[in-house]
Amino acid sequence: MLLLPAVLLAALTASRSAEGSDFSPPVVNVSLDEAPEVRWNDLLKVFDINFLKKAAAEVIDSTVPKWVHQAVAPVALALDKYIPQPYEGEIRGLASHFGGSLSDIIILNFAYEISAFCTSIVAQDTNGHVYHGRNLDYPHSILRNLTINVIFLKNGEVAYRGTSFAGYIGLWTGQSPDKFTVSGDQRGDDHWWNWWKNLVSAFLLGRSPVSWLVRETLEKADDFQDALMRLSKIPIITGVYYIVGGVRGGEGAVITRDRTGPADIWPLEPVAGAWFRVETNYDHWLPLPARDHRREAADKALNATGQDHINMDTLFQVLSVFPVCNGITVYTTTMSAATPEKYTTLVRSEGCGMN
Repeated sequence: MLLLPAVLLAALTASRSAEGSDFSPPVVNVSLDEAPEVRWNDLLKVFDINFLKKAAAEVIDSTVPKWVHQAVAPVALALDKYIPQPYEGEIRGLASHFGGSLSDIIILNFAYEISAFCTSIVAQDTNGHVYHGRNLDYPHSILRNLTINVIFLKNGEVAYRGTSFAGYIGLWTGQSPDKFTVSGDQRGDDHWWNWWKNLVSAFLLGRSPVSWLVRETLEKADDFQDALMRLSKIPIITGVYYIVGGVRGGEGAVITRDRTGPADIWPLEPVAGAWFRVETNYDHWLPLPARDHRREAADKALNATGQDHINMDTLFQVLSVFPVCNGITVYTTTMSAATPEKYTTLVRSEGCGMN
């Protein structure tokens, strides 16, 4: 591992939560060769079902407006009309595992689409290696105990992998081996009061939840350029930032999405000195809110690290700087599609504080 400058390293170390308290999430295998209704059976080998029920209820009760329960009821009665396969079958299977209603599992999955505050970084070293890291911030501490690494298998081989939460079929973080990596960050101006727009977009207009498009892209895209095209153009239920990394020099970009298409594509430009891109939850061309210093702190740490020294370890250290990592940070993932075996997620059991 290449060492950071002593002053920066000391600052990084001081800002991190205690390493001993961070932990790797359990691994759940999902075989895409099996029927959608039974794909998530592995969850029951990892989690106590009573814990899952209580945790799901906590997320729903603290996140979802009461009227949404009534709005979703007709969808549950005609699930195959509103939700495509394989997601319809997977939701039915999860409902049978949880012992709850279809409406609850639908609501749980859409609850995670509301407030994923995040920091994502894609960076390239001087040898053209591309690295991708992300912090997922979410205001529910229970999610630290629901975080899982999911390995999606096809014909017994790893088709793609990602980090998610038990009971959630979408992905905000994922990697297609030897092809590309992707993470999603909430776009700042869409919040819980836009629930009705998201429901209309999903169930009546047939648009994809943002996390389902990540998963679909991981499964179907042939390479970085194909992923960039899919993530830019396929209609989705709400605005989002998709951050994508490839396997060759220059393959990295931040896609700023509207519901119907791209508002902006912000690529790496290493020849011009732009060897990294940092995305939080705000359009990169606009001034940042005075209250949020995550992007500023990440930019400073990356510049202090230097392109010569960026790698998986130093990227993790950058993602550990406060407030890039903060009190509601649930997990940190580092990945590089060219070295897929190094995909790593650590759950931040207590988040990160200032000291």
